[in-house]
Amino acid sequence: MLGYSKQSYYKRIKLEEQKDFADSLILSLVKEKRTLWKKGSGRNLHAALQEDFRKHKLKIGRDKFFGLLRENGLLIKKKQRRTRTTFSYHHFHKYPNLIKDLTVERINQVIVTDITYLYLRDSDSFAYLFLVTDLFSRKILGFKVIDDLSAKSALEALTMAINNMSDIDDVIHHSDRGIQYCSHDYTRILKKYGIRISMTENSDPLENAVAERINKTVKEEFTEEKQISFSNLREAKIMIAQIVKFYNDERPHRSLEMFTPSMAYEMNRELKRKWKTYQSNYSKMNYKYLLSLAE
Repeated sequence: MLGYSKQSYYKRIKLEEQKDFADSLILSLVKEKRTLWKKGSGRNLHAALQEDFRKHKLKIGRDKFFGLLRENGLLIKKKQRRTRTTFSYHHFHKYPNLIKDLTVERINQVIVTDITYLYLRDSDSFAYLFLVTDLFSRKILGFKVIDDLSAKSALEALTMAINNMSDIDDVIHHSDRGIQYCSHDYTRILKKYGIRISMTENSDPLENAVAERINKTVKEEFTEEKQISFSNLREAKIMIAQIVKFYNDERPHRSLEMFTPSMAYEMNRELKRKWKTYQSNYSKMNYKYLLSLAE
């Protein structure tokens, strides 16, 4: 038979049957382990199953084990990659924190900015969401979804915010010390409108807690997954616009007497629960409590 003896042919068939049986048994052991251990890595699974392999007289190396898992769709996908959005090591001027001891009493007194990443599934890459928010009302005044981290993108979000503000008299712009916010083009626009520039002094998220909290809300409350993702950039732009509108117009906040940000912005009056933006004794405050002020 094609150069093989009849005995060799049947021996080969038997070996293939044995291999198929062994593979099936290994896959069965893997699935049994995964009943509870949902995301055990391939490396850890291979180590944990050694005693079972010995009992069933199975021999399989780690590479072949990984190959078997891969062929049967049992490899655990890598955790979603993260990406940096803040690059603070640059030569541009860094400004002092002007809101450290400030009590925020009205809209357009302080606007806060931040950048967060959005995962794009089709291209296994990232887009970025630039947000500009009124600190008093929590209303998102400007935003931009784009696939780069340029100062131009930050400027577009800022321009939208300025156009949406009812008044730009005596405004403080607060951000981290990222290169986008320190760039000459960005600070030039702020100075043009007489907007004072404030920046975090350290890498402590407490110094920009509200902006951080709003990013977290957008990324976690509008998906059933752990973090929000989109098929592509076009979908991200469409969906973020819808999310921002819902967040502003329909999502009530406990720190706003359960009003929406848009309602709080329009009313522009003192609310029962006052903001504690960033106190000098912040180290005495519980971090979770401070973040809850942004809810």
